[in-house]
Amino acid sequence: MSATRKTLYIKTYGCQMNVYDSQRMRDVLNPLGYEPADSPDGADLVILNTCHIREKASEKLYSELGRLKAHKAARAGDGSGMTIAVAGCVAQAEGAEIMKRAPVVDLVVGPQTYHKLPELIAQTHRARGEALETEFEPDAKFDALGPSRQNDGPTAFVTVQEGCDKFCTFCVVPYTRGAEWSRPVDQIVAEIRALAASGVREVTLLGQNVNAFHGEPPAGAEADGPWGLAQLVRHIALIGGIERIRFTTSHPKDMDDDLIAAFADTPKLMPYFHLPVQAGSDRILKAMNRSHTAAEYLDIIARLRAARPDMAISGDMIVGFPGETEDDFEQTMALTRAVGYASCFSFIYSRRPGTPGATMPGQVDPDVASDRLQRLQTLLGEQQRGFNASQVGKTLPVLFERSGRRDGQIQGRSPYLQSVHCDGPESLIGQIADVTITGATQNALSGHLAGNTASAA
Repeated sequence: MSATRKTLYIKTYGCQMNVYDSQRMRDVLNPLGYEPADSPDGADLVILNTCHIREKASEKLYSELGRLKAHKAARAGDGSGMTIAVAGCVAQAEGAEIMKRAPVVDLVVGPQTYHKLPELIAQTHRARGEALETEFEPDAKFDALGPSRQNDGPTAFVTVQEGCDKFCTFCVVPYTRGAEWSRPVDQIVAEIRALAASGVREVTLLGQNVNAFHGEPPAGAEADGPWGLAQLVRHIALIGGIERIRFTTSHPKDMDDDLIAAFADTPKLMPYFHLPVQAGSDRILKAMNRSHTAAEYLDIIARLRAARPDMAISGDMIVGFPGETEDDFEQTMALTRAVGYASCFSFIYSRRPGTPGATMPGQVDPDVASDRLQRLQTLLGEQQRGFNASQVGKTLPVLFERSGRRDGQIQGRSPYLQSVHCDGPESLIGQIADVTITGATQNALSGHLAGNTASAA
């Protein structure tokens, strides 16, 4: 089918699932003739794929829309036109308000309905009227998308699970992504087979609570019920061309023995696990509705390391949650020391309208929260630098993804997601090769190809 070529600019905010969603939006729009644009000013279609997790998400959206208004007016003046769409979680939570407050927006589409973009865009072009689509339809979305997709490079994200039933009191995800839902295994495998055929060597399985995966088993499989994530991982490991498997983000409540065992019996499952804890105080964990204690979290970490001695742990921490005392914070610091994170994301609690935490008593003074975050990040920085330094002298398999910053340099990722750069031929991009690590900073490793004594600068 031929189509008039048009340009598409997507700005993506937030999590890896939004990155995946943006990729799939490009896929569904490609048959309509849309090609990627480097900037919004000359684009025929601009999509803002929003995230509602962090503070001031709405303000950032309206600020961006204010800038786009001038571009849209300029294109209207020369007769070329511009369509502006808002997608993602802010669209889901505030769709009607966006259409009311920002007339520059032509359509709003929630994260479960972006497969309808071609239909909505056509409707908008016919009437230049308002279009709003935010109903939850995960089954319909993935059925409509199909396995074919464009992908750049040897790594890819693949959504396998969406939504959340946990209702942590600080989080908007259950309200913007809906209830937990898992894709059928055959559908996931078809997508990953297509990615492998295009040169992808590493897949990261995505979900709001990915280890709550409970997908329909493959056709013909002997199964009494849905498959869990461990079964899915082992199944994906059989796909030719796929050499590395990761998954994120997990919840401690959904860690079962089989998933821990998968780290021991599936070599393609990388020994790097992201498991958010959010706090080290049981009192605060209870207020957050996390459904686990600090001791239970530490027990999971111990079992993971027993199953896979080379396991590295990543996590998430929130400081300044309502009611947090200095003693509660010190318990978070103690848990952090006990785990010894390879990396960890840390944030000051931000009040999200509509969540229970937003109206809880004992909101922490911003200056106190900022001081606690600085102390926590100092400790986490020390841990990350220490972990990276411990890799010096080791030889690690590196999946090379791109050219480096200078001529003759290539860059890739270790099993622990560290950026690794060394001298080497571009023919190694898309391949896995051993690198002897000779240097480390907080954020990256350097070295030389095993058997090659020329060290990276």
